Amino acid sequence: MELKLNKPLAFFDLETTGIKVATDRIVEVSVIKIMPDGTQSVYTKRVNPTIPIPPFVTAIHGITDEDVKDAPTFAEIANELNQFIGNSDLAGYNSNKFDIPLLVEEFLRAGIDFDLKGRRFIDVQNIFHKMEPRTLHAAYAFYCQKELVDNHSAQADAMATFEILKAQLDKYRGVNYKDKKGGITQPVVNDVDALSRFSEQYSNADLVGHIIFNEEKTEVFNFGKYKGKSVEEVFAKEPSYYDWMMKADFPLSTKKVITNIKLRSFNKGSVKSK
Repeated sequence: MELKLNKPLAFFDLETTGIKVATDRIVEVSVIKIMPDGTQSVYTKRVNPTIPIPPFVTAIHGITDEDVKDAPTFAEIANELNQFIGNSDLAGYNSNKFDIPLLVEEFLRAGIDFDLKGRRFIDVQNIFHKMEPRTLHAAYAFYCQKELVDNHSAQADAMATFEILKAQLDKYRGVNYKDKKGGITQPVVNDVDALSRFSEQYSNADLVGHIIFNEEKTEVFNFGKYKGKSVEEVFAKEPSYYDWMMKADFPLSTKKVITNIKLRSFNKGSVKSK
């Protein structure tokens, strides 16, 4: 279905150094501008963020420091990008929460007050999540074609979860899955080990995922100002952060993990000093 537009609509996406609006930077911007008559124009630029791109972020979008070292900074493209977008409404995926705030932040750093007044914002992810809710009730209807009665009764929910997994095994038998690195597998198989591995969102170091393992199998923070940073290195540079976590409302299981990391680091230091 073709879009009905009364003014341009700019679909845009950003690749960045991270997910912190206040401190992270754009490394690539692409805008597809759709005019009311259906014509399209595209603006895509790599951007030198002027700060390092963390390796774990490069692993996601594939853009390295070397790739952008000779690219213009955002300040150098800000005027032409602002002119290209013009008075367009904005559309993206998770754009209301992340892309638009970061884009505005970059414009402000460049001395441009990117005016949001009079613009409309379409976030395709929000439409997706509202129309396809990710609840147990919705999953039961989708996979089992039945309505979940007495949902939020523990027994009913547990039984529904059991039925959903069996239905998933039937639905996804022989179905390909492409991972972030481009690998193709058929991971939903009738094997508990395989299902457990595929169920992991992250490789957790603690039970709740406050501390996770990065690709180098190093424990890193998965929250807060040190997200993506080595737990051991942060504690070495800022011991008070460990003290804060131990006093704060973190699960005891998380505190046990960070204590083990701190003790391991201490033992390494003791061995080196001998």
